[in-house]
Amino acid sequence: MSTGGFDTPPPRAWGFVTAGLNRIGISGRTAVILAPMLWLTVFFLIPLLVVFKIALSTFALGQPPYAPMFIWGGDGKLSIELDFSNFLFILSDSLYANAYINSVRIAAISTLIALVIAFPMAWFIARSDEKYRHIWLMLVILPFWTSFLLRVYAWMGFLGRNGIINNILMSLGIIDDPLLMLQTEGAVFIGIVYTYLPFMVLPLYTNLVKLDQNLIEASADLGARPFMTFLTVILPLAMPGVIAGSMLVFIPAIGEFVIPSLLGGADTLMIGRVLWDEFFANRDWTVASAVAIVMLVILVVPIMLLNRAQDAVVESEK
Repeated sequence: MSTGGFDTPPPRAWGFVTAGLNRIGISGRTAVILAPMLWLTVFFLIPLLVVFKIALSTFALGQPPYAPMFIWGGDGKLSIELDFSNFLFILSDSLYANAYINSVRIAAISTLIALVIAFPMAWFIARSDEKYRHIWLMLVILPFWTSFLLRVYAWMGFLGRNGIINNILMSLGIIDDPLLMLQTEGAVFIGIVYTYLPFMVLPLYTNLVKLDQNLIEASADLGARPFMTFLTVILPLAMPGVIAGSMLVFIPAIGEFVIPSLLGGADTLMIGRVLWDEFFANRDWTVASAVAIVMLVILVVPIMLLNRAQDAVVESEK
């Protein structure tokens, strides 16, 4: 039996642990999922309930800037005061509706652009020699080795009026005056696609690397052109990776704050910026919490649709 510090525990010790868990009514399967369940409960469910509680509270001047929801009366009775005016205010103000619509639109377009760029990259990596794949994958995740904020600032240096791109174009005589690229919606698309592109490449690569080359050869032997082979063979088999990558890009992009603030202009209104203004500029935590809850509800719809599409793909493959 090995005595290395990272080796598997001795069978006797492992049996002792299992017996102890069974004695307190915890099965092996429950023990495995207990840690992530506790993690999600403490760091996701409880904070979400706190945000929901603040959203149903009444705005008040003070610290914290909202009235308590649970109030004990002088007779010892507990009263609960719920205020739904925050949600009604969001629904009646066009600012929040425009922010939600704009956020969904920008996130959806960015996801589509990332998919178009990531698919050839993932295909190239999956079909390259095995001894070079880890190098290509390392290059894909290499930007994560640097600060996210520094990478966004770097794009400001590229896209600015005196940035690298404008200087190169002017030195080549292609343009006479600097182009307005920074503080535009196009710069936001560039920043989001650049930032979240690896999250699209990696799921696609995972699916494409398992693709049977014989299926592609059979499609070509039957007379299918490359584009038709892509539509009828490659894309359906890669659909789980497409859906997973789309979720990994769309979900964080819809609530993005840093990229629109640094690269986008005043007209680039996204829900992350609205949340920041409500929390820190207006100090209206109740409205900000209501905005966050509504955004979560909006996110549930595309997530459910993508999950249903993914289940349909899995069922069709069985």
